[in-house]
Amino acid sequence: METVRKVICTTCPRGCHIDVTMDGSEVKSITGFTCKRGEAYARAECTHPVRTLTTTMKISGAALPRIPVKSKTPVPKEKLFDLMKVVNVVTVKAPVKVGDVLLPNACGTGVDIVASRNMPVVTK
Repeated sequence: METVRKVICTTCPRGCHIDVTMDGSEVKSITGFTCKRGEAYARAECTHPVRTLTTTMKISGAALPRIPVKSKTPVPKEKLFDLMKVVNVVTVKAPVKVGDVLLPNACGTGVDIVASRNMPVVTK
């Protein structure tokens, strides 16, 4: 049975409204995109959506109690809640520099969680 999924593309500011006709999990047709990136985005969004995780993680020995972090590359959307459970229990130790891997291969996704801000050690 064919169904139509409506997707708004986020790859550029144009925000094309794209219709993806699906037969089960197979893409039959894609209409409404104005560039190849939009077509690729709509196909991926309907077959295997991914997101970049952005959040904070606890840190000790720094001026602030939490450090901003993100996934180095997008992760499968269905893994986001599993990743958040792990990120919320981990505490890293200062000093940390932007890009430092704080959680390698998070939840077996092959994606690292990295620091998005420098956090030097605070001396009292």
